[in-house]
Amino acid sequence: MNLLQRAARLVNTVVSPLARSGRLGPMTEIGYVGRRSGREVRLPVAFLPEGDGGVIRVELPDRKTWWRNFTGEGAPLWVRVAGADRPGHGVAVRDGRQVRVDVRFG
Repeated sequence: MNLLQRAARLVNTVVSPLARSGRLGPMTEIGYVGRRSGREVRLPVAFLPEGDGGVIRVELPDRKTWWRNFTGEGAPLWVRVAGADRPGHGVAVRDGRQVRVDVRFG
């Protein structure tokens, strides 16, 4: 685990409860099962609702690995919206240096 990942883990521990509460504007929590570990992962993200789903923009994507769980055909996930977990499907899209995860609720 590199320094950025360790720092992110610490920050996520503090930010996750606030994101779940809905007090951080566009911040919310997502959850998914890791493609390699098979473990449930929860983390705070900035989620921008759009149509019947939304977009998660990935900051510093080359230094993060979580979004790779959604490459190719994507994977199931849930997003905390208005205090409830909504199941959906996320697909990572890379455009040059930028990465986003497109989410569609189902």
